[in-house]
Amino acid sequence: MALEIGKKAPDFALPDENGEKVKLSQFKGKRVVVFFYPKANTSGCTREACDFRDEVAAFKKKDVAVLGISKDGPAAQRKFKDKYQLPFPLLCDEDLNVQQAWGAWGEKNMYGKKVKGTIRTTVLIGPDGKVEAVFPKVKVDGHVANVLESL
Repeated sequence: MALEIGKKAPDFALPDENGEKVKLSQFKGKRVVVFFYPKANTSGCTREACDFRDEVAAFKKKDVAVLGISKDGPAAQRKFKDKYQLPFPLLCDEDLNVQQAWGAWGEKNMYGKKVKGTIRTTVLIGPDGKVEAVFPKVKVDGHVANVLESL
């Protein structure tokens, strides 16, 4: 299931890297970029997270919160956040409920094989909680610049 532009994004409550619950609804009135990545501390995911980190001031200036989500647990997210000084919450979707509801989990090609996994996806949520933009099957290079441009 993919999200529809103009429809309300499904709320979630996920633990962050410290085990603290973070809800999408707590950002009401603010725009939010939610980026789904397959695995903490892997090359593409590290590049993507660091690109968001390097542009975090530009997102803040536009009053946009950034949230990263993967199926990693809190310990892996904490290590990833500390190692790369990532200034935004990294949320743990270990049961994959949010990724499935948001269309970020499914079949993909990996080295010529079809596998089930996280589909690198970014979603922009408006201050009213509605989906403003969806970036499916993200290619890391230039992605963060595209997201900023769309704002």
